Amino acid sequence: MKPVSWMVGVSLISWLGIAGLFGRQTAVAALAGMLAPLAVASGTWILMERTYRRSPDGLTRLILKAFVGKMVFFGAYVAVVLSALSIRPIPFIVSFTAYFIGLHVMEALCLRRLLAGGLES
Repeated sequence: MKPVSWMVGVSLISWLGIAGLFGRQTAVAALAGMLAPLAVASGTWILMERTYRRSPDGLTRLILKAFVGKMVFFGAYVAVVLSALSIRPIPFIVSFTAYFIGLHVMEALCLRRLLAGGLES
């Protein structure tokens, strides 16, 4: 669970920095760009950790299913946010991309530690 706490903490602190530096509209767009990657990375991590603890052999199957689910979800999320909500597109896209990449890097590093036997929850 520590990785999820780190993901949430780093994301919130960085968003607070964005909110403090830029206006309300940019902060709202950045929040929208942060929420989906944070929720998905946190949920995926919890599932991966539980699966690994129960049955390490099932981890690859879970990762493949999660990959397909993420592609569909993120495509739909970006389409809905950009078409249905009145959010500034450039801050949203920059925020979404940065959080998507950053959180998946964190997830990958935590997975590497988990597989090496060095990550405690």
